Amino acid sequence: MESFTNILLTLDGLLGSSPWFPYVLLGTGLFFTIYLKFPQVRYFKHATQVVRGKFDKEGDPGDTSHFQALATALSGTVGTGNISGVALAIFIGGPAAVFWMWATAFFGMTTKFVEVTLSHKYRVKTDDGTMAGGPMYYMDRRLNMKWLAVAFAIATVLSSFGTGNLPQINGIASSMEATFGFEPLVVGAVLGILLAMVILGGIRRIAAVTSKIVPIMAVIYLIGAFAVIFANVGNIGPSFAAIIGDVFTGSAAAGGFLGAGMAAAFTKGVNRGLFSNEAGQGSAPIAHAAAKTEEPVSEGMVSILEPFIDTIIICTITGLVILSSGVWTEKFENEFDRSDMTIVAGAYVESNEQDHANIASFVGGGEGHGVELFNGTIQVVSGKALNRDFTVLNSRSFADDVIYKLSSENDLYTGSLKVVDGAIEKDNIVVSGKSLLHSATLTTKAFTRGFFGESGQYIVSIGLLLFAFSTAISWSYYGDRAMTYLLGPRSVMPYRVLYVAGFVWASFADTTLIWHLSAVAIVVMTLPNLFGILLLRKEMKETVDDYWNKFGNK
Repeated sequence: MESFTNILLTLDGLLGSSPWFPYVLLGTGLFFTIYLKFPQVRYFKHATQVVRGKFDKEGDPGDTSHFQALATALSGTVGTGNISGVALAIFIGGPAAVFWMWATAFFGMTTKFVEVTLSHKYRVKTDDGTMAGGPMYYMDRRLNMKWLAVAFAIATVLSSFGTGNLPQINGIASSMEATFGFEPLVVGAVLGILLAMVILGGIRRIAAVTSKIVPIMAVIYLIGAFAVIFANVGNIGPSFAAIIGDVFTGSAAAGGFLGAGMAAAFTKGVNRGLFSNEAGQGSAPIAHAAAKTEEPVSEGMVSILEPFIDTIIICTITGLVILSSGVWTEKFENEFDRSDMTIVAGAYVESNEQDHANIASFVGGGEGHGVELFNGTIQVVSGKALNRDFTVLNSRSFADDVIYKLSSENDLYTGSLKVVDGAIEKDNIVVSGKSLLHSATLTTKAFTRGFFGESGQYIVSIGLLLFAFSTAISWSYYGDRAMTYLLGPRSVMPYRVLYVAGFVWASFADTTLIWHLSAVAIVVMTLPNLFGILLLRKEMKETVDDYWNKFGNK
């Protein structure tokens, strides 16, 4: 697993976390925004009318209504990215990461409009009478690039696991264990059975379930979020000021937070923004292809609403909860995940300005800090280290009150621990102490700082359960449409079995591994889609013009 994690980290460094990827993603959205004259602004009102069914016609081809298609696509995007992803972005990039999530969403509204319109235009009716669509169909039927369509479809199958499946149940299981003490495997098994029962019914059952889950989960989550925001209303102004003010300067150190540069905020904000709303990834067009309409542009209009709801509304609210509550700079007692923990040589002191700066540079990937990984032995008696020639870092912060225990017996450890390249070699040792938190645990902690007190954590757990489970449902449909394109309808059932099995496995797998996998899977799906829609830019403009000729110029 460690070798696989290193491979994923290398791939992520070359792809999603690379300097060029955010520019490609935002650049495509910016290009289409200017090329189509800001459709996300001009067509917003019309989009709300379409989704309400104002222009529906009896007998339009398709399997779902506009609202059901929107709900299915939203259930595919509103998931752990809105709860865990926002927290992770702030944890790494500071408040300014939220701004870049906004930018990704604003330009992503246009990108999604384009990809959904083109995919809907070239959808097909399968042998069982249902609709099938997505970028692979316009790549094949319009661009005559079978190789690109196949590459996208394969990436979709991989991303159905890396985006919609594995990280979703992992976030659910972690939250349920932290809040209710439920064993992750039990959570995975129970939800795996429910998942199988839903996805076997195909798009009609999926649409029926998601159209009911999405409104309920939004209301529950918003109630809990505003309970925190109103309880900390005095911090809302400073939170917005930090989001905007830190954009071009980076975030200064605060509390246990070591600070973050502009590059970290930009990269993680864009990356998490894409994970949240999936604009440009090509996933939503697969759900929208099932909508009942003869007008591809009308369904493209509906998709404009997705990044707005998903990122600009829900992710912003999550960000304000985390920032206004102040938990993002505080250290809390927790068990250290090995992948989050690093031991460095030397006794660094957090209160020492130079030590703080050196560690901050080390954590941020800077140079000239002089910090080196620890190689040696830690002598431990009754859970506490005797030697002081090292410093434990966890979750990008100085770790305090560190305790070493035996994982099997939960007893305080006494003995020696060999450390190689900053990592403890013994597998049966649990290290705990105080450090910063990230992902779902950070959001969960923030929800306890509102009017509901400690009970607020239950809202996160329930919200995460509904958000993430509905995402897994929708992504199973994306994957089976891709499998249908690649290998035909007979391949769908084996795919679904593997999808459910992976869902159960990820409930107890390493969190960091899951996030690395999802980061890579997103990008390998996005790049072919962006390439394809750019090639069809002129056709997109002509299609939109033809649409407005029917409804009157806009």
